[in-house]
Amino acid sequence: MSEKRPAAVPEVVSPAGARYAVIASRWNAPIVEALVAGARRAFAAHGVPDTAVDIWRVPGAWELPVLAARLAGEGRHAAIVALGCVVRGDTRHYEQVADGCAEGLMRVAVDMRLPVLNGVLAVEREADAVARAGGAHGNKGEEAALAAIAMAALWSSP
Repeated sequence: MSEKRPAAVPEVVSPAGARYAVIASRWNAPIVEALVAGARRAFAAHGVPDTAVDIWRVPGAWELPVLAARLAGEGRHAAIVALGCVVRGDTRHYEQVADGCAEGLMRVAVDMRLPVLNGVLAVEREADAVARAGGAHGNKGEEAALAAIAMAALWSSP
């Protein structure tokens, strides 16, 4: 079964002076670094200067919501992009980490009323992650950054 691609994000422009936070997990580093590179490319291609993108690193996906909450509370960013990769293993740990991370990121977004984009891959195999980090299924880091720009533009519109 082929994966359906989301409709393209309409061409949007980042609000003037907007800053973005990218929080990246150190776990599964080669995959996550490809996601970060995709996000950086997307921001640059849409007029966001590199100096307006703050990159933060956390140990793993579980820690992403905690830092997202702290950054959201500081109020310096128009949106936060969380990037990571959780690969299914032989235990339930995969579900706990992937689901807890997603729920935590959504909670931060809703509670803090700030766009928090979930670019955390939850995959069965490493090959699935490679396909979503610049392979056959695009780059989910890039998609998350584009969504962050779109949401920041929406938040700033009258």
